[in-house]
Amino acid sequence: MRRIPHLLLVLSLLLLAACATQERSRTLTTTLSAYAGTLRWGDFASAAQFIDPKLRAEHPLSELDRARYKQVRVTEYDDGSGPVPLGPTEVQQTVRISVVNIHTQAERSVIDRQTWRYDEQTKHWWLTSGLPDITRE
Repeated sequence: MRRIPHLLLVLSLLLLAACATQERSRTLTTTLSAYAGTLRWGDFASAAQFIDPKLRAEHPLSELDRARYKQVRVTEYDDGSGPVPLGPTEVQQTVRISVVNIHTQAERSVIDRQTWRYDEQTKHWWLTSGLPDITRE
């Protein structure tokens, strides 16, 4: 008789863990989609809001970075195969971003290796790798 309550407890905990994982996955999909849309529109200032607040405060965007982002237009955002889990609360995604320099009309692609971390307290995914470095090819 004692086994039944223990079994119910274990099953309940497994169900709760599955629900939490499912919610985390749904939130990740929503966050990555919103970030991709923001970058596709070339709104790097809004994209910066996806960066972990602590990192954003420690390393704010410089005026030079802001000026560089204003000089390009995003023409493609290819997230390829999507995010790869690094652990229960961290994923990595490799994205190819094509940009056109608005002054020279030269197009090039940059590879952006994104790392995202899930914050259990805020139930939010944060970008920990920063905005794409558009100065590298």
